Amino acid sequence: MIDMVQRRGFGRPPAPENEGGRLTPVLDAVSRTHTRAIAFLVACGFLFFLPGLFNIGPIDRDEARFAQASKQMVETGDLVDIRFQDEVRYKKPVGIYWLQSAAVQTASKLGLPNSQIRIWLYRVPSLFGAIGAVLLTYWTALAFVTRRGAVLAGLAMCSSVLLGIEARLATTDAVLLLTTTAVMGALARVYLSWQRGEAFVRGAWAMPAIFWTAVAASVLVKGPLIFLIVGLTIVTLGVFDRSVQWLRRLRPVPGLIWMLILIVPWFVAIYLKSGGSFFTNSVGGDMLSKVAAAQESHGAPPGLYFILFWVTFWPASTLAGVAAPAVWRARREPGAQFLLAWLVPTWIVFELIITKLPHYVLPLYPAIAILIVGALQSHALSRWSWIVRGAAWWFVFPAIVAVGAIVLSISVLKQPVFAAWPFGAAAMVFGLFAWWMYDDANAERSVLNGALASLALSACVFGIVLPALTPLFPSVQIARALRNVECKGPLAAAAGYQEPSLVFMVGTQTLLTNGSGAADFLQQGSCRFALVESRDERAFAQRAEAIGLRYSIVKRIEGYNISQGRDVSIAVFTSEWDH
Repeated sequence: MIDMVQRRGFGRPPAPENEGGRLTPVLDAVSRTHTRAIAFLVACGFLFFLPGLFNIGPIDRDEARFAQASKQMVETGDLVDIRFQDEVRYKKPVGIYWLQSAAVQTASKLGLPNSQIRIWLYRVPSLFGAIGAVLLTYWTALAFVTRRGAVLAGLAMCSSVLLGIEARLATTDAVLLLTTTAVMGALARVYLSWQRGEAFVRGAWAMPAIFWTAVAASVLVKGPLIFLIVGLTIVTLGVFDRSVQWLRRLRPVPGLIWMLILIVPWFVAIYLKSGGSFFTNSVGGDMLSKVAAAQESHGAPPGLYFILFWVTFWPASTLAGVAAPAVWRARREPGAQFLLAWLVPTWIVFELIITKLPHYVLPLYPAIAILIVGALQSHALSRWSWIVRGAAWWFVFPAIVAVGAIVLSISVLKQPVFAAWPFGAAAMVFGLFAWWMYDDANAERSVLNGALASLALSACVFGIVLPALTPLFPSVQIARALRNVECKGPLAAAAGYQEPSLVFMVGTQTLLTNGSGAADFLQQGSCRFALVESRDERAFAQRAEAIGLRYSIVKRIEGYNISQGRDVSIAVFTSEWDH
């Protein structure tokens, strides 16, 4: 925040915008104007997030479920109901499904063949959501730090491990980060204008409009989570300031009305469609149950997010420890106070909730990025030797990940993926430079080298190694085998291997059954295929013999089920009808 950094600051005042270029001329050039800064961050977003987006197969199980539900919206034209095959999927609101469906329909209208089974199209909203979140982090940071610092905050988000993952997944979290950052950026500007004693301008509608529109969008994407983050922030600020008069500047009455206008129509439509089961499933079955018990084996004790932070927010997490003392000293300054109110209460709540997934705390990362940059710009980073030695994490992390990715590729494919080696080496070299260069005067250069290490690591892992590991994506191999058969419009039944990605890749009508059911399915006509995992082959063979089914094998696919953590061997059978 400008108050936090420029008026009092964590320590010494920061260098003016046109200074410090002797250390990092790249930052000096890109932060000269808003246009350059935005263009730089957009380019970084594509560079960081595109590797692997097009050629990594659908990831089970969340991504494949989201994509399949969106695919069924396109197939049926029903933009209200949310289903996975015949099963209702009432855990999240409709926002992400609309965005994914729109991406697929746009591609279809442009003439892209097989658009409905191209998983990368369903990832497009996450890609642009992540880039938008980076730009909104920059916009939010401008209320707290200089333009140069805002670019660094955006780059910290862009290069973070967790956002890099979410940008490549057809799920809600990158888009949720976009909406949350817009909400908190607008809230910050309203709060800081009150703290600076600026007059309340009755005709000022820009920040309230952004705030309430983004709240509505967030509700349609993830439900009421945004109210938790905003509510805890406001309550915390109210306790410390002993006043919440600044909330009048948000135009709460017309704002609430506008928000309801945006969100109520779909909620009414889904209520009429589901008879209230959407609210039972989403609020009771999904949200509240996560508080009291571990859902889907994702339970963990408090403290897990703190441990994961050092990995998921790398490379910027390396500076978190050295920035913490300065943040603590500035905790009562308006800027630091707002950012800590955004961060700390919600983080504590997430730590106390039983169900834990790494991406739950992602909406809080922009606050951390801005706090770190504020400490960096005020030259107030800690010089404690034991903390400074932690800068080795800039090198240690890419070394572990790059070597691990190469070893994994060799163990799975039985041969090295040589194209990944230069990028893995580059990640370690830039990480080493970031470590060696680090001191209070050269922290910006270390951040930039850390970002370059993250970019090289992204190319190594997402761009080369994961797409090469085809055994991890059996559904893709099965779908490819069925596309090569001679008959038109093949139907399939799956026994044993029944992951959501299989339904997405093979077709909505795919029957999920057992070995006996797969044999009965083959008996019913031609152009039918049974996808039988080895553990169900005996039951399939026994039932086929009992009903007199003559069958043959088209192909056998060896792979690994990442959801269950075991090897799978899937036989594609067809009946003698097709011979």
